[in-house]
Amino acid sequence: MEKVILITGASSGIGKASAKQLIQEGHTVYVAARRVEKMQDLKEMGGHPLKMDITVEEDIQNVVNTIEKKHGGVDILVNNAGYAIYGAMEDTSLEDARRQFEVNLFGLARLTQLVLPYMREQRSGKIINMSSMGGKIYTPLGAWYHATKHALEGWSDSLRLELNPFNIDVVIIQPGVIETEFGEVMLEPMLERSRDSAYSLMARAMAKATRESYENGGASSPEVIASVISKAIRSNSPKTRYAAGKFAKPMMFIRKLLGDRIFDRMVMMQVK
Repeated sequence: MEKVILITGASSGIGKASAKQLIQEGHTVYVAARRVEKMQDLKEMGGHPLKMDITVEEDIQNVVNTIEKKHGGVDILVNNAGYAIYGAMEDTSLEDARRQFEVNLFGLARLTQLVLPYMREQRSGKIINMSSMGGKIYTPLGAWYHATKHALEGWSDSLRLELNPFNIDVVIIQPGVIETEFGEVMLEPMLERSRDSAYSLMARAMAKATRESYENGGASSPEVIASVISKAIRSNSPKTRYAAGKFAKPMMFIRKLLGDRIFDRMVMMQVK
């Protein structure tokens, strides 16, 4: 059945790949991002690009109002917009940390608030939240990023219970290492933040390990996650969580199995 779907962060990576698949499957797909020019290919496919900065209230309201005027509301919300700041916790300004939370948690929460009245009235809908294997594991120099994803996991679990009486599903997606702009966006700022600090050696080692994880076939394509999102949308009873992509399932399993101290040593071996 055709659904009205809104995907945030659709100008590249997982968001764009998901939009392409869902458009091809016959859904009405609205795609939102700051870089509208990067979504013209989706428009040519039949998508509906809208400019939105997830941290700007007016932008969020305009997107929701546009969809409501044409379709009544959003059937499926894919909260995909997000980014990562890396760098030692001590080296990272609280201004940068707050923006990380604004994009990765508070912005998507506000958008979710605005689409829920329609879903509750229809007594159906899906909220699909893009977490990460980083929502269950952790790495050095990623304190603020991991904090947002751990928070998103707990937020989503509570929201799932709140929306259960209204027949609205909340689904968490936990990608592993994916071929996106993620690595490029995080590495240079991380090295800059910690370049001359007590954490400089660790930052360089972390950058090296991250590059190696993305190179030589070490990352999965965004289409892997797009397929998982499509599966969750099609399912009448979707899982609460879907883990997919390189290293996602094994890393989370090892973290749970071995406990903190052994996992700590395993991770730190990669950044020496």
